[in-house]
Amino acid sequence: MHTLIPITSPLFLVGAELDEQPAWSTIFGNDNPLVLEIGCGIGDFVVAMATRHPELNFIALDFYNKGCLKSCKRADRAGLTNVRIVRDEARTFIRRCLPLASLQAVFINCPDPWPKRCQRKRRLVNQEFVSFMEPYLKPGALFHFATDFDDYGVDVANLLRRQAGFENLLAPDHWRHDLEGFPRTKYMLKFMAEGKEIYFVQYRRRAEE
Repeated sequence: MHTLIPITSPLFLVGAELDEQPAWSTIFGNDNPLVLEIGCGIGDFVVAMATRHPELNFIALDFYNKGCLKSCKRADRAGLTNVRIVRDEARTFIRRCLPLASLQAVFINCPDPWPKRCQRKRRLVNQEFVSFMEPYLKPGALFHFATDFDDYGVDVANLLRRQAGFENLLAPDHWRHDLEGFPRTKYMLKFMAEGKEIYFVQYRRRAEE
């Protein structure tokens, strides 16, 4: 049995050990808006964003202990207090721990592409997932997706176009290969060095009628 490396950072939380609907204002020590990153990898994106936006509270979610450990070390080195790294499965955590209309933004960068056609049903971001996420976003909240896989980028851009509750922030483009001033993750830089293009898709949840 694989033994998990203990994570002692005060920024680390185990999703299964949190109370249902925890008091995030108590956890962070303020009532700042919540931002969720699904799949934080080694934490480079969330640390860059949290450094730029001290007025926001960032929840960085990852299923893998190794990624959580690296993310915690990076956030601790940066001296951040507006980040919490959570180990949990995305849907389980969101249902159990996030109130509806609680998120100012959700970021999903380079999730597992499951590249073979027979594997694509395993991809995280699909029509069902976007519909699942929508009620957790505040009106006006950002839904950000990035991938280096062409068909994944095009698929997500097309499914979001069909989602009535969202509007395209990159219109008239359906996606862009560059977003000025946007942090690049280690994986994005690696893919770009290999000559691949990143597909950035950004939508906003429409205000309630």
